[in-house]
This record gives sequence, structure tokens and C-alpha cells, in this order.
Amino acid sequence: MHVHPGLTLLRKARLMLQVPVPAPFNPWLDEMFSAKAVSHGGVVRRSVRDVEREVGRAAFIGEVRRRGFHLVECGGQFIVICNQGRIQILC
Repeated sequence: MHVHPGLTLLRKARLMLQVPVPAPFNPWLDEMFSAKAVSHGGVVRRSVRDVEREVGRAAFIGEVRRRGFHLVECGGQFIVICNQGRIQILC
């Protein structure tokens, strides 16, 4: 990405953060995030063990973050809330 040389370093960093980063190709992640629930802003769940075996925890968290979704871990499960709305834990 070409950034004008006259911009301050902070402003350059902000501009670069706004550019969407393409996800690396991963068939397992692609299949998971192509579920109908994802496109409708729903919830998908995967076991932590499966995620760690298939793609690794860091890659999974990175992909959820890249999409602007929310991720909860509970009872050996990852729960992905597939929308960018505000989260409120009630109990």
C-alpha cells in the first residue's frame, strides 16, 4: 500500500490498519465460516481440541478477529458469535 510521505507516522499506521488483510487459504476455516449460520449472523461452535488439531488456536483466534466476530471459550468448546454487535454477558 502506498502511503503519502507527508502523513504523520500515527496517521499512516491508522490508514494501514483500515486496509482489510486477506486471510491465508485454509480449507478447514473456509468450510467453517461458509456455514449458513455465519452468513445470517448466528453462532457456530467447535471443540477446542478440533480447532487446535486442524488450524491451531492462534490462527483460529486471528480469523475470528479478522472478521470482527466474537469468540467465547467454555467447557472445551469455542463459540463464535458471527456478528459485530455489542456483547453483554448476562450470567
